[in-house]
Amino acid sequence: MNTPSSDPAHAFASLNRRQFLGRSAVVGAGLSVLKPRYAGAADPGSMVRVALLGCGGRGKWIAGLFEQHGGFQFVANCDYFADRANEAGEKLKVPAGRRYHGLLGYQKVLELPDVDAVVIESPPYFHPIHAAAAVAAGKHVYLAKPIAVDVPGCLTVEDSGRRATAAKRVFLVDFQTRAHPAYQDAVNRVHQGGIGRLINGEASYFCDATWGGMDPVLRKDPKNPEVRLRAWGVDRVLSGDVITEQNIHALDVATWIADAAPVKAYGAGGKVRDFAGDCWDHWSVVYFFPNDLLVSFTSKQVGKFWDDICCRFYGTEGVIDTHYFGEVNVLSDDPIKSGKLKNLYTDGVVNNIATFHRSIAAADFSNLTVAPSVRSNLTTILGRTAAYQKTEMTMADLLKRREKWEFSTHGLKA
Repeated sequence: MNTPSSDPAHAFASLNRRQFLGRSAVVGAGLSVLKPRYAGAADPGSMVRVALLGCGGRGKWIAGLFEQHGGFQFVANCDYFADRANEAGEKLKVPAGRRYHGLLGYQKVLELPDVDAVVIESPPYFHPIHAAAAVAAGKHVYLAKPIAVDVPGCLTVEDSGRRATAAKRVFLVDFQTRAHPAYQDAVNRVHQGGIGRLINGEASYFCDATWGGMDPVLRKDPKNPEVRLRAWGVDRVLSGDVITEQNIHALDVATWIADAAPVKAYGAGGKVRDFAGDCWDHWSVVYFFPNDLLVSFTSKQVGKFWDDICCRFYGTEGVIDTHYFGEVNVLSDDPIKSGKLKNLYTDGVVNNIATFHRSIAAADFSNLTVAPSVRSNLTTILGRTAAYQKTEMTMADLLKRREKWEFSTHGLKA
């Protein structure tokens, strides 16, 4: 990107992602003497001092759940937009001098020696950058899904997870389904052979227009980078498109049940709703998994009257049937029936927050959520790429190409 030197964000905009991450690592290395607490086991009742990166709607909502846990205290926060940073800061009782904004505001947060952990709720495009810098600065990381919008970002997060473990830091990715006992029991039964050999499966994500409220914002000035940031959910580069940003919930469960990444995919899709953004609103992808396992995926974010996030796999001896807003059942000679899930959207996050605190206190740095999150994220990108190109795409070729998405920060404030 060629950015005039007068641009206040030039230092950020002139870096490609690899250079930027390298510079963040150097910054973090310089801060390595600022060791947070909990380098080893600690009192499970101890307070973890945490900072929020990304103060939009979900950021404020999830911060409230951290406060409800009782083991966390917010001591800093950051958002590109000052109004959002201040609004969240008021709610979280963060001192005015610790509410940072701008593209590089997160670096100021990471320089604070009393920040033990960061909660990353920024637009997905920035997740690998923020997570890598946080690990380099010696912080524990609670990262929203999706972990990245492209293959290099996924690999960066994978590396950050390894670095966190080596540095004795906790790194947790917030998927709700994998944190729920009903899902855990059902999938474990499948992995133990409870429905026999898996033959085929289906995953789906049906709803109306997600992020519809962002469309009027983007229409005002669709080429303005600040407007794009405010409307990131309908921006392909910032969100990763619908299949990565939203549909990953269904595909994460599919790869969990299959206990593997797909070998290749073929897909199609498009956009029929009148949105200013460039994200697609419907997808159809066939995934080819090892052992001749075929999984069909479909989604739509347009229209009304039917909402479901479903994953269903058929085996030689039974079926596993999961619904994000319904039930999780294994149909076999020894069935498991969960009954209707109360509120997985919230309950899964509450479980993850509790696990995050417990892992910090117990010095459990196994960070087991990273690898499956990388796998499911890459699965969405594989399907997305195959659908864009309307051709077959293998995972090997996808990883070899390492296509990187870029968001121009020209005109943004540092």
